[in-house]
Amino acid sequence: MIAAQLTARFPNGMSSLAILLHIEHATGSYGAAGLVLAASSVGQAVAGPITSRWMGRWGMRRVLTLTLSVCVLAFLGLALLRLPLPGYMALGLVAGLSTPPIQSAVRTIYPKLVNAAHLTPLFSLDASLQEIIWIVAPVLITIVSTQLGTVTGLLLVAGVLVAGGAWFILSPEVGRVRIPRSRRGFGAVVLKPPVLLATVIGFLLIGSCAAVEVGVVRTFNEGGLSAGLVLAVFSVGSLVGGLASGTVPIGPWAMARRLVIVTVGLALTMVSLNVFWLGGTLIAAGVGIAPALAVLFAITSASVKFSETAEAFGWVGTGQLIGAAAGSAIAGFLIDGTGSPVGAYLTATLFAAAALVVSVAFVRAFPDLRGRDAAPIPDTEAVTLP
Repeated sequence: MIAAQLTARFPNGMSSLAILLHIEHATGSYGAAGLVLAASSVGQAVAGPITSRWMGRWGMRRVLTLTLSVCVLAFLGLALLRLPLPGYMALGLVAGLSTPPIQSAVRTIYPKLVNAAHLTPLFSLDASLQEIIWIVAPVLITIVSTQLGTVTGLLLVAGVLVAGGAWFILSPEVGRVRIPRSRRGFGAVVLKPPVLLATVIGFLLIGSCAAVEVGVVRTFNEGGLSAGLVLAVFSVGSLVGGLASGTVPIGPWAMARRLVIVTVGLALTMVSLNVFWLGGTLIAAGVGIAPALAVLFAITSASVKFSETAEAFGWVGTGQLIGAAAGSAIAGFLIDGTGSPVGAYLTATLFAAAALVVSVAFVRAFPDLRGRDAAPIPDTEAVTLP
């Protein structure tokens, strides 16, 4: 299950860079590329909770197959059609709206695969192993796009979408797990304090990562192997941090402690744009990324009923995607305005610092998971006696 979902989500690590490099090459503007990325991220943000909730109504396989098909067509359009900026933005939006809700699906399946005591370590393992995507994918897509062309890069994204998506959709677990229909109105779950916190902090944390990505691409002249390697070591730090923290109990202050590491590491990136300095500081910052994401997943799962899990993770994903849109767009415009990538790293630092402030200010709203599991609340209903 882990292997299938990692493969299905592998395009997530390639698509942003592939779009960024292709649109910048086509238009000559990082601001334009940032707008297309923002359109794609906003599309995912809007669709995430909706398509996740649909899985409880029509089943996982139907929803995943439909969204996958449309998403592949959108990427083919981005690759093969020569369009003005509004046209690229429209296709980016469609690609975002139709992104398969793999993340919501698999994190809804996890509680059915392991006993409750193993769920928090599984979330930590998942957050760590997903960094393999961010280690391998940026290097791969950078090499393909710079050596074979940006059109080939986008076609590769479409091909992996088909292969990985089919593997996940055909997995037996996807067919066996049934999500009950939620009895609450659409959007009600996001008003639960832990889910709202996870959504807001995810917005800020992923916004900082998106700004880093744009900054690194600009620092090393539209990508190049150095850009892919620096982004890869950022993810290596996250992988190491996630594996090291997998069995650490999650208390109310867990998020704040992990975000301190991210904020300090990102602040140090502005000292120098030397490849070795950037690599070292991003490894340090990355150590806090996967552990922070593991906290987000655990507090979300532990705070909702099983029937609400997919939608809750959809909202958390929405926060992250809006953050990616904001981070990439702001970083892109600052680069265009100043001619320097330092503005992107400043954006990343401020986003991370804001996440740290939120986690400290609302620490009482974090559930204390020390000594308890992160399993969803069971769905119950009244029993009618004969």
